[in-house]
Amino acid sequence: MTVRKEIVDRLASIPNVSVSEGVALSRHTRFGIGGPAAVFLEAVDEEAFTEAFRMAQSSGAAYSVIGDGTNLIVSDEGFDGIVLRQAAKAIYHEGATVRAQAGAELQALVDYCIDHGLQGLETMTGIPGSVGAAVYGNAGAYGHSIDERVRRVRVLDGWPIRSLRASECRFRYRESVFKEHKDWIILDVELVMTPAYAAELHQTADEIFKIRLAKYPPTMKCAGSIFKNLILAELPESVREQIPERVVREGKAPSAYFLEQVGAKGMRNGGIHVADYHANLIYNAGDGTARELCELIGELKSRVRTQFGLELEEEVQYVGFSVVGS
Repeated sequence: MTVRKEIVDRLASIPNVSVSEGVALSRHTRFGIGGPAAVFLEAVDEEAFTEAFRMAQSSGAAYSVIGDGTNLIVSDEGFDGIVLRQAAKAIYHEGATVRAQAGAELQALVDYCIDHGLQGLETMTGIPGSVGAAVYGNAGAYGHSIDERVRRVRVLDGWPIRSLRASECRFRYRESVFKEHKDWIILDVELVMTPAYAAELHQTADEIFKIRLAKYPPTMKCAGSIFKNLILAELPESVREQIPERVVREGKAPSAYFLEQVGAKGMRNGGIHVADYHANLIYNAGDGTARELCELIGELKSRVRTQFGLELEEEVQYVGFSVVGS
């Protein structure tokens, strides 16, 4: 289904909205992979995005909302519909309460909080992506996740716009209610922070950033870790007995451990490689395709399933696929 010209024209007439046709989505994903979107739309403020989203919903065309494309795998064929991107990125605070729009970069929010002596997000320094995506996937690192600081999330899922309490977001490890209801679009988030010394927060963030930079250079075309870690207590006893205590972190068994046991390090499929130093890091070496990436992900899942009886789950999201194999 292609998007009718009258719909494109109506979208383009909305103030503070830019509309382009046939845009390569590889330009908007960190993997650098993906075919064209029939229509690509960016809205620079909440009012414009809300109007465009409702118009896309009622158009009859397929539509998808993206952030910075950090955790996206887009089909080589692209997306035959409307791709909407939020570009509203305001961040402000009053006392220890911070509000950030979904289109803001997570790193910008982390830096803002550090600079203003507000503790709670400094361990997330270096995690790429937007604030909306961080809430959607309950992003985190070093034993902390963004849900620890969330008070409310404003959501577009009809009219009027709703405000969800943190408890209503059903946060858990790398999960939220928004993954269950993909038509609920995050507009902004309110966070409660802890006053602290900015200098100490900077020091913590700097140390973490050095570690992350060594693992995930900014020029690497990757989504960070591909698979979620596993909750140790939820694993079969026969599997838990095989896991060395030294690899367990915050009650989780790293997916990288299981991947390493099945020979993942250094694997290649065309232009898609698994890092030789990290079994849960898959990257595009330069000319990889979505097909090659999905094939490699499927092969890794199959190997772990065969050897351990475990089903690894991706952190990445898929756009433009009718069925994603495993």
